[in-house]
Amino acid sequence: MNWLTNFVKPKIQALVSKKEVPDNLWHKCPSCGAMLFHRDLEEQLHVCQHCGHHMRLDPVRRLKTLFDPGYQTIELPKVLVDPLKFRDQKRYTDRLKEAQSKTGRQDAIVVAHGKINGQGAVAAVFDFNFMGGSMGMAVGEGLLAAARLAVLQQVPLIAIPSSGGARMQEAILSLMQMPRTVIAVEMVKEAGLPYIVVLTDPTTGGVTASFAMLGDIHIAEPGAQIGFAGARVIESTIRETLPEGFQRSEYLRDHGMVDMVVHRKELRETLGRVIDLLRRPGPTADIVKIGRGSDRGGRKPGGSGPAVSAIQGGAGYQ
Repeated sequence: MNWLTNFVKPKIQALVSKKEVPDNLWHKCPSCGAMLFHRDLEEQLHVCQHCGHHMRLDPVRRLKTLFDPGYQTIELPKVLVDPLKFRDQKRYTDRLKEAQSKTGRQDAIVVAHGKINGQGAVAAVFDFNFMGGSMGMAVGEGLLAAARLAVLQQVPLIAIPSSGGARMQEAILSLMQMPRTVIAVEMVKEAGLPYIVVLTDPTTGGVTASFAMLGDIHIAEPGAQIGFAGARVIESTIRETLPEGFQRSEYLRDHGMVDMVVHRKELRETLGRVIDLLRRPGPTADIVKIGRGSDRGGRKPGGSGPAVSAIQGGAGYQ
């Protein structure tokens, strides 16, 4: 009886029972509603093959799509956890633990360095799944660490935000990260290095009001929401209907806030080309002395001496 119960019966049940199908094989496009097979979605870099909608991308996948093989992530500085002892519906420490368990990382930013199409770069990537990619002390320290690494390696810094803004649970300490991230950007620029921002969906709030709009070049993914306040808040404030496509990448490009809108598949090649152009040293010109009596720049009318013109070229960051 034991043999029939313990051996024969489980074998028969395994043959006739319906196998469970994993529930994560298909994903629904939030834009057009099409059902997308998970392997096809991975191959398309999480872009809908029907409508072209760019879905949010995990930082690890993002780094793999941008960097050449061999890139490395760095360990970020530790910060105080919940110095304000904040609590709303939950303790802030509990929210942090949930986000860390969900994403497998300590906070909402990942910093990596490597090569993009053969060009050295440091990238700071946000994770929207970690408390909406909100900017707290850890994110501020992460961006400063990325800036220091870029200056140390003498390579461009690329910021890839995906954030709802400042982290409310850290209150004023979160708002203080806005000037701190601006300082990080200035460190890179003072070193004569390019600072490039890749705007993804969404980039809003204090992130937009600080480092995200200070780039030498602004690149955006198609359809990304980019702005400070939400559209509904703006409409209720000014009591007017906003134009179609307001706060989207294409609208901002047409109005001069974004330099280019680039499909995710073309982002690595585009970044490599932009870095190459910005880093390529240009030919320098000789100092030219202009003699007396020259109409073009010698003695100006009423002047008392010859003008000396010194032109030193340099098409790119030195």
